Formats: sequence, structure tokens, C-alpha cells
Amino acid sequence: MALFIELLPFLMFLAAFAALLRGYPVAFTLAGVALGFALIGMAIGEFDPIHFRAFPQRIYGNLMEMDRQILVAVPLFVFMGVMLEKSKIAEELLEAMGALFGSMRGGLGISVVIVGGLLAASTGIVGATVVTMGLLSLPTMLKRGYDPALATGTIAASGTLGQIIPPSIVLVLLGDQISNAYQEAQRAQGIFSPDIVSVGDLFAGALIPGILLVTLYIGYQIVMAIMKPDSAPAAPAEGKVTLGGLLHALVPPLALIIGVLGSILTGLATPTEAAGVGAVGATFIAGARNAGRDSNPRLGQLVSYLGLAALLGLIALVVTANIGAERRLYVADLGALGGVLTGVFVAITLLGAGWSLIRLKRSGVLDEVMNSTAMISAMVFVILIGASLFSLIFRELGGDDTVAAALHAVPGGVFGAVAVVMLVMFILGFFLDFIEITFVVVPIVAPILLMMGVDPVWLGVLMAMNLQTSFLTPPFGFALFYLRGVAPKTVKTTDIYRGAIPFVIIQILAIIAVATFPWLATGLPQWLYG
Repeated sequence: MALFIELLPFLMFLAAFAALLRGYPVAFTLAGVALGFALIGMAIGEFDPIHFRAFPQRIYGNLMEMDRQILVAVPLFVFMGVMLEKSKIAEELLEAMGALFGSMRGGLGISVVIVGGLLAASTGIVGATVVTMGLLSLPTMLKRGYDPALATGTIAASGTLGQIIPPSIVLVLLGDQISNAYQEAQRAQGIFSPDIVSVGDLFAGALIPGILLVTLYIGYQIVMAIMKPDSAPAAPAEGKVTLGGLLHALVPPLALIIGVLGSILTGLATPTEAAGVGAVGATFIAGARNAGRDSNPRLGQLVSYLGLAALLGLIALVVTANIGAERRLYVADLGALGGVLTGVFVAITLLGAGWSLIRLKRSGVLDEVMNSTAMISAMVFVILIGASLFSLIFRELGGDDTVAAALHAVPGGVFGAVAVVMLVMFILGFFLDFIEITFVVVPIVAPILLMMGVDPVWLGVLMAMNLQTSFLTPPFGFALFYLRGVAPKTVKTTDIYRGAIPFVIIQILAIIAVATFPWLATGLPQWLYG
């Protein structure tokens, strides 16, 4: 009986895992398994039902408290990503980059990687990015004579960059859980005014590893073009790229990325505030590209882009005000000009937003975006509620002590414990989505690792890169399944698996680099925030 009681938390985890593999809904599986094992614990005297009283407070603490407003960023970032997905921005970027690099060997592959990085920083939705790029770029790459393995591997790997390049839904949720775990670890150590790790810290920490991955992917394309030129031939020039076409494809998404990510990293806005700006900016871009039934589409496009420009102008005024405050100058020093500019920018922003929403409503895009945003956001928060109940009962059954004892017993000390956690998360990533892993596994293992002295930003970045790698690894990687669903029948599944393996190796090398040189993840947050 003593052995059964000690193993009860692990049996609870295995039961939930088995139920999820059977295809049952995640949120209800976590809550149902937790309640079942709570009844078992009550029967053997290991669980006091009074602990259920803590569950409503946990839900209130997770969703309602003001210091948890970061979760409001989730639906806003989802809205931003889905809106940009519907705005045909990927199609324009691929056409522009293909015309720019396609005439060189490996150029199409380089174009796909660059567009993947831009879409990752714009949308952050892995499945949508892989499917979109698979539909748009895979037929072109195959038509130009690319090796199917190289083409599919490049698309799948580039699509997963949305896991690690901020702003990313993965980093928002992971940052929230790491922040909670860090405060819990400090309180357990007797520190009752704990330091805070924000989602902005994790965004800053993930930026350099994300750029490193893009660079390694491009390097691999160049190496393949040199060593196996037949696998990545040059595409015949179909038309000369114009500066105007290139700017039309690049400037709007780049302006949005800089506005959203720059405001977070410089401390001008919280992730939630920046997500709101991103949602409005994405609406402008989508409004400019979806004419609907407008009698004068050029005018509508102009109004939408003017709204985006005015929004960026407001951000510039905020930057000026903050810099002025540091120099003991104030917005009032701008005089009447500052007030006039602010009023004009606000008016144009509101006009552009209203115009864009009307166009998107007429074209049917707004309804699709709202439905997708509501479904994805509801899924995230329902899973959070189920995972909270699972975590509560797991801990009351002694799961925390069992996991802590197991990690402390791992050979190799802190590094060995981190390696074991990463291995477990990597394997779970084959079968579970990042949301389940973030809400179930991270709250259990992160406080223990942080009490062992692990840097929270470094740990969060490693976890994000690890989940990205499991998304890409054959035979169970989710990105490979997404691509298989849209790839032509002439492309074999073995080609997709064969093409993904080199990128998995690149991922592992990048993880080893970040593990060996922690400053790759911690350097930028320390430089920005101290």
C-alpha cells in the first residue's frame, strides 16, 4: 500500500496521458482524471476534500486578478495572427522574396526561411504558417526542380519558428507559467518579496536564439546549394522585382513587428498593450488587402494604410515623451504641435480602423477571424482551468515531493535534472500540444528546477526551443502532419521525414549552444532590463 500511495501521482499522470492518446478532449480529460484520482485518494485517506475549496481561488487567481492581465494578450495575439493569415501577407512576401533570391541556387529555400521568420514574428501560429507556406511555396519549389525532401524540410522547419520567435503564443503562456513558478520557488526559499520574471524578459531572451535558428537554416540552404546543386537549382527569372513591389510586401509587416516587439523590449508597453496595438495594426493591413465590394478599392487601401501610419505615429509620440521624461523634458515642451499631432493621429487611426473593419466585414474575413479567435482563445482558457484542477490534486497527493526527490536523485546535479526534464518534454511533445505541456508539466517541474538555481529566462527559452524541436521530429511531429495534409500526393511521407531530420539536427545544435552559452538567452534581457 505504501508503494501504491507513493506512485499514485505518477499513475495519475500516466492515466491522463493514456486518455489523451485515446483522443478525449484535453480540458475535460485533465479535470476528469484529476477528480477520479481525488476520489481514490479520499478512499485511502490521502486526500482531504477540503482542498477542493482552493480550486475556485486558483481559477480566480489564474484568470481574474489584475497581476495576471498578461493572459489577456492571448486572444489579442491570436486575433493579430489570424488576421494577418487572412490578409494574404504570406503570398506577397513569398512572391517578393522569390523574385529577389530565386535566380540564385538555393534562393527559393532562402526565401522560404526568411518569410517563415517574418511570419513567425507576425503571426506566431505554427499550424497556420506551415499550411499556408505548404500551399503557396511547395508546388513552386517542386516545379523548379527542388529535391522534395529539402523543400518539405525547409517549409516544416520555417513554419515552426513561430514557437520561438517573439511575439509568440507559446512564449506568452510559457512566460506566465515560468513567472508563477519563479515566485513560488522564491517563497519556498523564504524570499517574501520575490523578483519578477515577465513575458517581456522571455521575449527578449528568445530573440537571439530565434535569429540564430534563422541564420543556421539559411546556412544549410547555402551548403546544400553548393554541395548538391541539383537539389536546390536556381529558378528562371519570371519577372524583375521592383522596389515598389518589394516595399509593398515588406514594409507593413515589418512596421507592425517593430511596433509590437519594439514597444515590449524597450519597456514602452506591456505585452498585453502591445498585443492590442498589433491587433489594430493587423486589421489595417488586412483591410488594405481585402477590398470586399468597394467601388473604389484604391481609396480604401489608402485609408487603411494611413491608419497604420497614424498608429505608428502615436507610438513615436510615446517614445518621444518617454525619452523627454528621462531628460527632464515633458510632452508639454512640444507645445501646441504635440497636442495637434496627437489629435490628428488619433482621428486618422479611428477612421482607418472603422474603414478597415467595414471592408473586412463585407468581404467575410472579419467573421472568420472572430470565429477562429474565439475558438482558439476558449480552448486555451478551458485547458487552463482543467490543468489547474489537475495540478492542485497532483500536488495534494504528494506529486511535488515525489518529482523533487526524483530530480535530485538524477546524476549530474542541476544539469542532469534539466536534461531529464527536457527529454521528458521532448517526448511529450510528440503526443501533446504545447498548451497541455505548458499548463501541466511546467508548473510541476519548473519550481523545483528554479529552487536548484536555474535561471528562469534560460530555462524558459530552452523549453520553447525543445517544444519547437519536438514539433519537427519524425515520425510524430505536428508540423510534419500539417504539411502532409497539404502536400501533393507525389510527395512521399518518407520525403517529409527525410527532409526534417537535418533541421532537427540543427535544432539540437542550437539547443546545445544555448545550454552551453546561457548568455545567448540571458544577455539581451540583462542588457535591456538590468
